[in-house]
Amino acid sequence: MGEHGKTTFPQEVLDQWSGSGLDLPALFSAGHLGERMSVRVVEASPERVVGTMPVEGNTQPYGLLHGGASAVLAETLGSIGAMLHGGPSRIAVGVDLNCTHHRGVRSGMVTGVATPVHRGRTTATYEIVVTDENDKRVCSARLTCVLRDAEAA
Repeated sequence: MGEHGKTTFPQEVLDQWSGSGLDLPALFSAGHLGERMSVRVVEASPERVVGTMPVEGNTQPYGLLHGGASAVLAETLGSIGAMLHGGPSRIAVGVDLNCTHHRGVRSGMVTGVATPVHRGRTTATYEIVVTDENDKRVCSARLTCVLRDAEAA
């Protein structure tokens, strides 16, 4: 995740956040937990957030990708989408995360893609699909965030 500066943002997102004085790639990174898990945010917009995570280092005792690791990837990507939807004056707070794990993965990289299901004034819900290197679905997740005024947080 040390490469979070390589996240691709569409120009309209860069324009919207330009006056905020915030480091956009750092703000929309995976944070400290994601850093420990080597999550890398590749692309970020309100319509689509893409990130990757290695299986190695994120496994449970049987050597399979830990379900909690998939959940961290899913919540990270969905939260970034919700924050971008809310804009610089809002923050997104996760209130519900649901994950269904479909298959085990023992090695390689997984990729998560978050797309909006609902983008409203006070809530945003994203579906996150996590796939393996063969494009087989590993996990289906749904995250709902409440959008709050940044000053109230």
